[in-house]
Amino acid sequence: MTVLVHRTPELLAAATAARLVTALVDAQAAHGTASVVLTGGRTGGAVLEQVRASPARDAVDWSRVDVYWGDERFLPAGDPERNETQARAALLDHVPVDPARVHAMAPSDGEFGDDPDAAAVAYADILGPTPTFDVCLLGVGEEGHTASIFPDSPAVHETERTVVAVRDCPKPPPTRVSLTLPTIRRSAQVWLMTTGAGKAEAVASALGGAGEVELPAAGARGRDRTLWLLDEAAAHLA
Repeated sequence: MTVLVHRTPELLAAATAARLVTALVDAQAAHGTASVVLTGGRTGGAVLEQVRASPARDAVDWSRVDVYWGDERFLPAGDPERNETQARAALLDHVPVDPARVHAMAPSDGEFGDDPDAAAVAYADILGPTPTFDVCLLGVGEEGHTASIFPDSPAVHETERTVVAVRDCPKPPPTRVSLTLPTIRRSAQVWLMTTGAGKAEAVASALGGAGEVELPAAGARGRDRTLWLLDEAAAHLA
């Protein structure tokens, strides 16, 4: 596990974007394609906007990138609160991705209707029984949640399913779909990105050895590498 601290959220986003471009290029050089799991939130969106603005973005063959999401708000297609909507506006609509390789989670007005369990099963079918990812981007909440896995929730106790429906989330919207921690841990690299003093206690607890049931972000680890990417405010208690 490596902790990298940047002075401001803006510097964190720019540095992480450069790191992501390099990771995707390296993955394509190693095995022809690259796969990335995207996250929502302010920092996740800022990173994608920085990738879009970077001259180096064209070093990536975007037609050979598989795009997934770590979680999704179970809302209608195109809703501005959906992580997919935000990612498309920030980056995906501006690079030549292959639409068949952009794997969004189903919306609440999609083919499965208002059934998040069916949406979760469908996404698990897309991933297959043993999914692997080159880079998994994640945020961290003030109480230590990551993806849509909240402390002491059914999702954090899940050990068999790759994707689950999440209900009664303590922050809106209450219904979501999320990868599980075992699925996240199939990523070669997991990058946990967070900013602001409100995240400092959760960051310090995770880095201090908190258990994943109490603090799910502590259970998000990569097979090869785990990066905590923080600004100074989020790191000040660590």
